[in-house]
Amino acid sequence: MKKNLFLLGLLVCSMTAMAQTETANKPESWYFKLGGSYFNQTASTEFPEVGGQAPNRDVYAGTLTNNKLVSRESITGSFGQGFRSGITAGYRFSTRIGVELSANYYISNSKTMAETTDRLYGYNPATTVATYISFAADGQIKAFDLAPAVVMFLGEAHGFEPYTKVGVIVPIHGTLDIKTNRELVSYVGNNVVNTTNIYSKDVVKPNPTIGFMASLGTSYKLGKHISAFAELEYRNFTVHGKTKETTEYTVNGQDALGTRTASQIHTNYHKKLDVNSNNPLFNPDTTTADTADTTRPNDAMDELSSYVGISGLGLTLGLKYSL
Repeated sequence: MKKNLFLLGLLVCSMTAMAQTETANKPESWYFKLGGSYFNQTASTEFPEVGGQAPNRDVYAGTLTNNKLVSRESITGSFGQGFRSGITAGYRFSTRIGVELSANYYISNSKTMAETTDRLYGYNPATTVATYISFAADGQIKAFDLAPAVVMFLGEAHGFEPYTKVGVIVPIHGTLDIKTNRELVSYVGNNVVNTTNIYSKDVVKPNPTIGFMASLGTSYKLGKHISAFAELEYRNFTVHGKTKETTEYTVNGQDALGTRTASQIHTNYHKKLDVNSNNPLFNPDTTTADTADTTRPNDAMDELSSYVGISGLGLTLGLKYSL
């Protein structure tokens, strides 16, 4: 980040010096742009844990006495792939130099963050019922951001005017929505005696962050005030979780959110966990057989902070109106 900010500052200084020595051939002017983008991810990282589940694609096989892990694949990726729409206001100081401020809405493609197939979940020796679980957790980011940038116009020829710009990305509001589908199938021998489908939706809110962007584009005049434009944009930033809340929880299609405790619904993320944290690794509930519970079920769970990447390379197409 420091390197990106240094390069941004160096480019701004260079372009300012150029502007001061240049005779403006055009008057100062405002312009506005409306465009849509599609981004592909450029960097993959390991996803964070989801509900205590590592970011793996696990497959189990075998019977009650021999249920074992037969394959494991690490799940990597980023939320940099998706669609964006935005509106931009720009001010041109001279032939070469201008500034822009964009307001954007971004929605990523859904990404699988953890998946398990046919793992032995429990066994009741009194009834000989064996239960196996399969689940998949998929995440999606939705966010609004502001992106101030400095623009350098490279000159117009035959209606085309290429330009470059660098700037920062400042998320204003956004969430990571994690939707998890679980299927629990109970057997007596080889006969299915019960199937339970559990669905949950967790909403992760981020800490404040800032990212870097750089673009290469061109506009093409369609009329006196109207131009079409295309931009190739690279952006890079990460988002750290601040809180998580379960907003939906159903069992076989019926709302069951009221059966969850506060520690199961709410999570606070921290850089460090210790004996004061409301987490079963440090404070197991020894008063019950289920030591996976916390000692303070009416308080939010404490978990380690994690992050996801939103790096991507995208193409933006749109229209530009110059005053």
